[in-house]
Amino acid sequence: MASKFPRGATAYSKDGTAYIVEDVEAGLVYCSAENGVETEFPEATLMTESEWTAKTSVRRDVSYAKLRISRAYSAPVAKLDKGESTKLLAKVERLSPGLLDFTAMTVAARILADSHDHDQIASLSVKKCRALFDASSPDVRAGLLAGVLGVRPDIFVGMANVGDFLMQAMIDKGLAAHGEAYDRFCDRPRT
Repeated sequence: MASKFPRGATAYSKDGTAYIVEDVEAGLVYCSAENGVETEFPEATLMTESEWTAKTSVRRDVSYAKLRISRAYSAPVAKLDKGESTKLLAKVERLSPGLLDFTAMTVAARILADSHDHDQIASLSVKKCRALFDASSPDVRAGLLAGVLGVRPDIFVGMANVGDFLMQAMIDKGLAAHGEAYDRFCDRPRT
């Protein structure tokens, strides 16, 4: 029976380590690692490049489910008025378009980093993160926004009725902690 691993092909172990196929004989794949170390695996334990890509693509989709059930989205950080939170979020969206997208991405990246899924951060979708963010209750969203801006959530939501200049000053002060990350984020495509 022909092997799915031709000589010179890349084979992936379960942990994602790539090997170059040297030979296949009697169900064993003889490989060499990038550093030159030679090893062998049963053929059934290795994946082709297309199999590995399919597996990691599925893994990316799993990250959104992980985000959805994370503590950040399941419980508000403080007892916040939902009506005032809704007003605050509308004002922030009007004064600083893109800030809620940035908040959704920042929160998602933090959740993935906390769960040691750093490799998935670069593949996060702004649209999917924002949809997840918008699906949570207004008090949760306001609390997450306050956390990104470094402001106490109860004080921030209490500012829902202040003037635009004071609110913009609060937003600008909070975004200063992110340096140029927010500006770079605003320049990227919304995919």
